[in-house]
Amino acid sequence: MKFFITCYKFPAYFLILFIFFFNPNHIFSQSKTDKVKSAIDSIRIEYENVIKRKIHSLNILIHTPDDVIFVSSTDNDEKPITKDTYFRFASNTKNFTSAAVLLMQQKGWLYIKDNITDRIPGSDMSYVPDSPEFAIPYKDQITIEQLLQHSAGVYDVDNDPIPGYDGLSYVDYMTFKDPAHQFELSELVNEVAKNQLSYFPPSKGYHYSNTGYTILSEIIERVYSLKSGSPKKYADFINDFITGSSAPVPLDISFPYLANDVSIDTPFVKGYLVTPDSTNVFTDVNMSAHVGEGNGYATFAELDKYVRSIMKGENVLNAQSIKLMQNSVSDSNKTYALGCFHIDDLGYGHNGCIKGYLSLMLYDPKTDVSVIAMMPLNDYTYPEEKGIVYGVKALLNTGFAARMALGFSGKHIDY
Repeated sequence: MKFFITCYKFPAYFLILFIFFFNPNHIFSQSKTDKVKSAIDSIRIEYENVIKRKIHSLNILIHTPDDVIFVSSTDNDEKPITKDTYFRFASNTKNFTSAAVLLMQQKGWLYIKDNITDRIPGSDMSYVPDSPEFAIPYKDQITIEQLLQHSAGVYDVDNDPIPGYDGLSYVDYMTFKDPAHQFELSELVNEVAKNQLSYFPPSKGYHYSNTGYTILSEIIERVYSLKSGSPKKYADFINDFITGSSAPVPLDISFPYLANDVSIDTPFVKGYLVTPDSTNVFTDVNMSAHVGEGNGYATFAELDKYVRSIMKGENVLNAQSIKLMQNSVSDSNKTYALGCFHIDDLGYGHNGCIKGYLSLMLYDPKTDVSVIAMMPLNDYTYPEEKGIVYGVKALLNTGFAARMALGFSGKHIDY
């Protein structure tokens, strides 16, 4: 019997050696995945204890020089998603808008130091229309760069209340009134002009503004229409130069702008928004109010491909443009540059919050590590948006935990 056991183990030993030499990453990749899974499970459980409810999933793709690992942490009642699952990535869209503007500058089509009332190079057309809809406060002092930095003081009609709309933002009021309303760029900016709203004079502060990026979308459309000789939308420039089949790095990423273009590709993950009174499920959403500031959707794998290639200089931007994107900050905020912020031990990129989804995309050039994190939940059960703050911290902790599980630097943020 002893001899039989010895002979039985002998070929098994060689089988292990065969696997090691011919596929050395097989065993170790599985071990690394287990480490990341255990780390993200701990973050999910901790976060669930903080908000006192179960979440559907906490998900991360981490891409290192050696591995691409995806983990979907769920409890036993939920089906994990995959790296090829679609979700709405919200304000990560702002980084695409920044890339579009900087690419236009590389082409000599615009200059970010220009005032928005200046003429588009080689034309008699101004960057923004000379019309009542765009007669916003300090219009003749605002630069393209300030819009990208959120240092222009442009009032946000998406997030902040507007006079005459029952204490709601213009976007919320119109959406409640008619979920199928087709928002136009000029319509959104007109609410700022009509009410002469502003946070501060240009360059005198920092205030996050979706409407500032609405103006950038208008600029992109006007410049591209002029240069191409035909009417163009924001999505046309993004597709033609950054994501489409003729782009340097083709990407399966979409930016819907029509009110009836509400669905996303499959497989997708449902988004949940929880209030003290209800739980709302979101997948089909009218994104026409969010062009250029929050209307994108993609998979984890495609968003990772974008952020790595754009930040590494392997996409449309040259080294000078990447440096501007990452480092051209205002005096009032030294971490937010041009549609891009930096977090130590995570890198450069952006985050996003939209109905049903919180997300994060970051690339760290020091370690060549990127992370794409997402949870399909907005928790509004706490006052003063503390639930969203907790959610953002959970995503940051997810990124840190995944890095530390693989031996990279990181930390933990307390709730």
